[in-house]
Amino acid sequence: MSEAHADTLLPSERMREQALDGDVTQIHRGQAYAEEGDRFEIDGTTFEIVDVTDRTLGDMTDEDARAEGARDLEQYKEMLRRSHDEFEWDDDSEIVRHRFERV
Repeated sequence: MSEAHADTLLPSERMREQALDGDVTQIHRGQAYAEEGDRFEIDGTTFEIVDVTDRTLGDMTDEDARAEGARDLEQYKEMLRRSHDEFEWDDDSEIVRHRFERV
């Protein structure tokens, strides 16, 4: 077990606040930023990575989007378009899901 960095795993202050509130319980990133068992801290609250899974954008569901703070998959896609210049959704794009829980 090692320490992950909250600001790397959850790149925006809004997401870190949503994790503290329990509204964000996972994040998909383009690569693995942590391993199962790693821990990170946000404002004195410790979280543990409980699952790291290789996936594709096409695997994502409304449930995944809600676990990342979006209303549904369509809103999640729109959030990605606003956050990343020239982003295009490709179902075959490889991503990594990091699920975490408050310790």
